[in-house]
Amino acid sequence: MKHKHLLAISLFSLLPFNGFAFSLPDAMSPQDKGLAIAKESERRDDGWQDSTASMKMILINRNGEQNTREIRIRNLEVKDDGDKGLTIFDSPRDVKGTAFLSFTHALEPDEQWLFLPALNRVKRISSANKSGPFMGSEFAFEDLSSFEVEKFSYELLREEEFNGQLCYVSKLLPQYEHSGYKFVISWMDKKEFRPQKIEFYDRKGSLLKTQTFANYQQYLDQYWRAHEITMINHQTGKKTILEWSDYQFKQGLSDRDFNQQRLKNIQ
Repeated sequence: MKHKHLLAISLFSLLPFNGFAFSLPDAMSPQDKGLAIAKESERRDDGWQDSTASMKMILINRNGEQNTREIRIRNLEVKDDGDKGLTIFDSPRDVKGTAFLSFTHALEPDEQWLFLPALNRVKRISSANKSGPFMGSEFAFEDLSSFEVEKFSYELLREEEFNGQLCYVSKLLPQYEHSGYKFVISWMDKKEFRPQKIEFYDRKGSLLKTQTFANYQQYLDQYWRAHEITMINHQTGKKTILEWSDYQFKQGLSDRDFNQQRLKNIQ
């Protein structure tokens, strides 16, 4: 939902983000080009520190019936590692008080916990279980981790237009254990290095889901956030739409605000 952070290899010197064009030397391999694109996207989204936002999660079944959930999101940028994220459900009543905490790591397995009010207990999500659906949505637990470059290997496939924007189209192979995906295909716009579309292929190599991003807005004159994210499951006919609002940055959040011991009493 948040889009961010491969091996620390010096491919070539990238210019600072000051309006100069990003370029890929023709001599680079498709793999090195794909890696350079991912690193540039990460670099442009560095330094936001922390953020809060509101979100509506709209679950749509194959018959078009909808179920809407009101959610609050908090994120903390972590230097030299993955981000921390906290998801709090405020409505409807059957999920009110549910809280999900995620510590993304670049190379180690992510850590994730889910507080379920009906059971009054905090459940740790097994690293072997992260391909399962999150709270009945079409997003898997692994989809909720921040993007860390080290989690994938890359290959630039081509350039093509999507939704009126010229994009880099890259193939990403998960390098972390227990991923539910054999590979993903990503469309990253060339102008601002924002994800525009992602296709997820299951372990058999069949298209499973498509994620699209819309209504991007820029914050602090640098950081782009999509205010509408849609995930379509082609195998079930279900869809989940995330509608974001009320983004705030640099709110003074710290590690204390992302503590699994406090999930039962989170406000």
